[in-house]
Amino acid sequence: MRRFTRLTKGFSKKIENLEHAVALHFMYYNFGRLHKTLRLTPAMQSGIADHVWSLEEIAGLVKEEAPKKRGPYKKKNSN
Repeated sequence: MRRFTRLTKGFSKKIENLEHAVALHFMYYNFGRLHKTLRLTPAMQSGIADHVWSLEEIAGLVKEEAPKKRGPYKKKNSN
């Protein structure tokens, strides 16, 4: 995956963002993508899922957290 190298704009500076990107990649690979050789998803082949998951279903698994409240801004010194 190109996300691990700094040569692209998709490079993750924060480890938390990288973890989320890799988790989404594996979730889509195993549940949302039909494989040519299997003609199923790996999750369907192993009996975990009974249908191909849409991106909306995968995105629906993400917990929506309230945005963190930001602190006060520093006042600019006008000289």
